[in-house]
Amino acid sequence: MSPRSWVRGPESVVLSSWSWVRSPKSEVRSNESTRLVSTHCSLLKKVAMKQFLLVSLLTIAFNPMTESQLKINSAVPPVAKKIAKADTLHGDVRVDNYFWFKEKTNPEVIAYLDAENQYTESVMKPTEDFQATLYKEILGRIKQTDLSVPYKYGGYWYYTKTEEGKQYQIYCRKHESLDAPEQITLDLNELAIGHKFLGLGLYRISDDGKLLVYSLDTTGFRQYQLHIKDFQTGKVLPDSIGQVNSAEWAADNKTLFYVKEDDAKRAYRLYRHVVGNNDDDLLYEEKDELYRIGVYRSSDYKYIFLASGSSITSEVRYLPSDTPTDAFKMLLAREVDHEYSVDHREGLFYIRTNKYAKNFRLVTVPVENPEPKNWKELLPHHPAVKLEGVDLFKNHAVFSERENALNVLRVWDFRTGKMQAIAFPEPVYSAFGSNNPEFNTMKFRYSYQSFITPSSVFEYDMDSGKSTLLKQTEVLGGYDPNQYLSERISAKASDGTMIPVSIVYKKAMKRDGLSPMLLYGYGSYGISIPVSFSSPRLSLLDRGIVYALAHIRGGGDLGEQWRDGGKMMKKTNTFTDFIACAEHLIKEKYTSKDRIAIEGGSAGGLLIGATLNMRPDLFKAAHFAVPFVDVINTMLDTSLPLTVGEFSEWGNPNVKAEYDYMKTYCPYTNIASKAYPDILITTSLNDSQVMYWEPAKYTAKMRATKTDKNLLLLKVNMGAGHGGASGRYDAYKEQAFVFAFLLNEFGITK
Repeated sequence: MSPRSWVRGPESVVLSSWSWVRSPKSEVRSNESTRLVSTHCSLLKKVAMKQFLLVSLLTIAFNPMTESQLKINSAVPPVAKKIAKADTLHGDVRVDNYFWFKEKTNPEVIAYLDAENQYTESVMKPTEDFQATLYKEILGRIKQTDLSVPYKYGGYWYYTKTEEGKQYQIYCRKHESLDAPEQITLDLNELAIGHKFLGLGLYRISDDGKLLVYSLDTTGFRQYQLHIKDFQTGKVLPDSIGQVNSAEWAADNKTLFYVKEDDAKRAYRLYRHVVGNNDDDLLYEEKDELYRIGVYRSSDYKYIFLASGSSITSEVRYLPSDTPTDAFKMLLAREVDHEYSVDHREGLFYIRTNKYAKNFRLVTVPVENPEPKNWKELLPHHPAVKLEGVDLFKNHAVFSERENALNVLRVWDFRTGKMQAIAFPEPVYSAFGSNNPEFNTMKFRYSYQSFITPSSVFEYDMDSGKSTLLKQTEVLGGYDPNQYLSERISAKASDGTMIPVSIVYKKAMKRDGLSPMLLYGYGSYGISIPVSFSSPRLSLLDRGIVYALAHIRGGGDLGEQWRDGGKMMKKTNTFTDFIACAEHLIKEKYTSKDRIAIEGGSAGGLLIGATLNMRPDLFKAAHFAVPFVDVINTMLDTSLPLTVGEFSEWGNPNVKAEYDYMKTYCPYTNIASKAYPDILITTSLNDSQVMYWEPAKYTAKMRATKTDKNLLLLKVNMGAGHGGASGRYDAYKEQAFVFAFLLNEFGITK
């Protein structure tokens, strides 16, 4: 339903509750007319945070204490000039010597970023051949010319394809039969010509299949220009709409509802547009800066919903999709701390609500009388199971739940009142609903993967209970899943809370403390990092790397209470949980103190920065990706995207108690005169979620403050945004670069 399209959050995540937050490489994109439904919180997020994983040694003999070849490079790091800017708040004086980095049009700022890139390039020059080898290895496992699994919507089968040598996907369809001629609906490779970056936002096809509305970002700043394509002529219509955030077709195949953003990128205005007419109607404006709006359509396509929400409160209005000139009606007015989302089926609104239900429950109510007094509970609240989303069909509902930090999919039959769970074969995995645009069907598609099992699309017969594998992503080069093991263990946090940790490694690994490890964490916004398959990660595992994912508080792995345990005035639990996981992995001899590298992106970069300030001695190296590290200054600047809406996540520094607490962990604020491990920081100039100056300021201050001579590298993509390079080949090269840095930390150079 209503996507949390702005988060400091990871790639491929399912988000619960209405919110927009900063996320690494994360952005909800709609696939060919796929519903933005299944109750607005069961959406998969694409994009975002490619897991740059560490690599090391099993098949290659090495000495883990070997000095990195990079350390002997004679390159001299740039030194940023200091221009002191003093700020006083609550009687506390803060001096920021690098505030001037915010001047993006200042040639000195660009010159400094270029100097950092040149320094990084010089230091990494000895690894260029190694980077090329890693890139070739990554590419060698990928089927470059491939097709997605086609799915039916209306009278067409929709799918995407990739072609060898081309950076982007090609969107296609076939009429009625898969044997019919192919029609290319959108070729992103052609649209990318002349641009360094291309991102697809919206992709919505009208009910009659004749019109396509799509939006494109050509800078990385996630400002999407809307276009309408007429399939009958093959031409893009001249309708002038400009930048949009979300959009949905009405049932008349000519009326489009769309949402625009303000200067701070807050989605706040809903318009109605009739194709061919540019005199659009403003229908709603959200004036409260804590709230953002989004528009989506019900599972049965009979209603259009306008959802307004903060990170802790929701409000939904509705309109029959076949009467687009009518006014939207309020379903349930906002009430602080009440989060809910709505769908429709057979004359009933289905409401996923946290009213009297911390982890959400599902109620129904007649459309004619939708007052809370008429609510009827369909799925009760369970304190240990979070209801993350609901997919509605004519005869069934699929409940997406999270229990014991694992995904659970349960199918309800409206005709019989029976419930059945979809079985999964592994102890650690991820499973989510896939493309399910058809309402009147007995088939439910879901995706399944694990650390060991490649991404797989299944079709589940909701009557028979049988799952059929439609496609599993091919891993070229002779991949054998039997060579690897994954498991789930628990680490005890400082307050006694048990923190789940998911691990994968080569079977030959011996728990003697000698194995190198990459420990990844996030822990914000209630986002659960999925246990996913990564073919590039095989290069790491085959060299003896143990990969661990810490399901720390602040995320949503164990429900809403898990989220609350690592936000606001409890945020430091996120960092101490991560440290406890590292210490437990050392204690259990999965690795040792001098063999751990850590990684996190966006809000996960805050985790890495805070962790290093607390325990820099515990880790060998760290990779920050688009890191949110200047918390206080960012949360004081209400002109920035996301800031106001995230007061309920981090706190409002204008409130003294919240400022004082924030100051205890802000990574930039707490950089100290002490030794830190080797650090690589990657970012992009056009990032709209974590502005480039945060990692740049952090780098400059760290270099001027730390006492060691360890590596500190900043790499800035000057033509991309929060997700890094948009083309797939460029993204693989970025990954190979990070791998090369991390491998060198363990003396691996080939």
